[in-house]
Amino acid sequence: MELQGKVALVTGAGSGIGKAAAVLLAREGAAIGVLSRTEDEVRQTVAEIERAGGRALPLVADISESDAVRSATDRLAGEFGRLDIVFANAGINGVWAPIDELQPEEWDRTIAVNLRGTYLTVHHAVPHLKRAGGGAVVITASINGTRTFSNTGATAYSCTKAAQVAFCKMTALELAKHRIRVNVICPGRIDTEIEENTEPRNVEREKEPVEFPEGKIPLTDGAAGTAMHVADLVLFLVSERARHITGTPVWIDGGQSLLVG
Repeated sequence: MELQGKVALVTGAGSGIGKAAAVLLAREGAAIGVLSRTEDEVRQTVAEIERAGGRALPLVADISESDAVRSATDRLAGEFGRLDIVFANAGINGVWAPIDELQPEEWDRTIAVNLRGTYLTVHHAVPHLKRAGGGAVVITASINGTRTFSNTGATAYSCTKAAQVAFCKMTALELAKHRIRVNVICPGRIDTEIEENTEPRNVEREKEPVEFPEGKIPLTDGAAGTAMHVADLVLFLVSERARHITGTPVWIDGGQSLLVG
């Protein structure tokens, strides 16, 4: 149990990558703050952790709202006495549309959840990490905006993902003296529910034709990765095995982004 005695905050933990990571980190001994904006999903994740003998605290918050994130983070640290690990995973695909059709409020919502939400999660967690004497932060970005730019209409989403990589590098250097490591993962196609939360509109009209080689994901002959593949990477990055790794983006996509950049 690599994380025995540690306390972790996992955002977007109600489903997909966040849920898989929360369950895995709990299995390795960490007490988990299970945060999502959907209470039913949060309670299901907590119940799964507790059935396996782990410890978890349900936290319901919109990560784009500062007071809600601060309250949830303080509650977690108060409940378990410390905070050591942050997995800033929550995010949305939002509206994907041609730039002249993408409305300002649609742009703002994607920026608010993905980028402001990452900032708020780390901002409110860092004082607790400092008090613990150090810790590890992992941020979920994407191949979009970092290696891949062919998803027409995903401008707002891709901009947030590129910014998260810059955020990781800036904060990694700033926080190194406090023994807080910050890394960012960039998943490709992963078998989760996020596609159901994408709102495409008129993207085919603007899309540039791209000819792909047979098998879009070389390592798996086109099969998507799984949430557990990503959770395993998160576990490594927050563990002592990654104690000399910070400020580093890691692409986890089976080579997908090497084809379609």
